[in-house]
Amino acid sequence: MRWCSRSCQRRLGFSDDEIEDESDLIDMSDVPNDDIVVRLDRIYTRGGDLGETSLGDGHRVAKHNARVAAYGTVDELNASLGVARLHSADVVWDAWLVRIQNDLFDVGADLCVPPPPEDDEKHRSRLRVSPEQVAWLEQCIDEINAPLPPLTSFVVPGGTALSAYIHVARTICRRAERDAVALAATEPMTPEVITYLNRLSDLLFVLARAANGDGGETMWKPGASRV
Repeated sequence: MRWCSRSCQRRLGFSDDEIEDESDLIDMSDVPNDDIVVRLDRIYTRGGDLGETSLGDGHRVAKHNARVAAYGTVDELNASLGVARLHSADVVWDAWLVRIQNDLFDVGADLCVPPPPEDDEKHRSRLRVSPEQVAWLEQCIDEINAPLPPLTSFVVPGGTALSAYIHVARTICRRAERDAVALAATEPMTPEVITYLNRLSDLLFVLARAANGDGGETMWKPGASRV
């Protein structure tokens, strides 16, 4: 028999507020291996009622902890991309955004478990953001940016609904990057997390530009409203 326990859920990056007690072990024997991530039958645990939560490795921290704040912003970013996708009619772009949303779960899982020492074999296999995920973002940026006209000023966010919502996601992504940089100043972190968020904000910027089509951008005119 196979069970999805608290410990296996932690390995996937879930906190105690989101996972079940050991007493709630679930028989997963009839579920194909490739389909098992986590199964949540009970949503509330009361484990966070005093303002603390558990990281993916089980350590209890305050909910205002910098690491919790960082992966919380990544979660907000993911949700904003879900809203943006409601306005995407491009099949390729939508597939990209779905892939990014999945990768953002990887980012969150990485952030919620501090990197172990280099010689720690037990935790070395945890899910971490990879250079390949960053490289894919760079390929997408190059593809979208190639036909766009060079910028001569800053872009005023807006235009189509898709462009506007992607701009909102871009600003959340920038905040997630700042949160990650702040965390990295005091605690260990996988370097690719910051790189991934940086490249993702760049991709969202060029996607927002492309979503407005030819001539659909409003550019900043410095001092235009001054008398």
